[in-house]
Amino acid sequence: MKFLARIISHFPSEIENMKKQITRISIIQSSKVATALYVLLGFIYTLIGIPMVMFGGDKLKIMGTIYILMPIFMAVFGFIFFVIFAAIYNLLAKWLGGMEVEVTDIGR
Repeated sequence: MKFLARIISHFPSEIENMKKQITRISIIQSSKVATALYVLLGFIYTLIGIPMVMFGGDKLKIMGTIYILMPIFMAVFGFIFFVIFAAIYNLLAKWLGGMEVEVTDIGR
């Protein structure tokens, strides 16, 4: 029985939480993911812009065209600003330590 207790004590419990620290963000990889999310959000503007182009007057058609192109604008600016954010985060994480998250192992 002691042998079994010793084996079980080496395995972390499923309810045990571990704190982890994000000390570095991969700049290009995470910027690609953020860009994809911004493009998806930009399609909401496209859905708004299509009726504006179809049914609007001259000024509304111009604004609708800008709305239709919004996924491209959001992708470009989202990529640029997330690169800047990730670089600033990496710099601050060196000085102050990274953000802490709490993770739990789930048995599979």
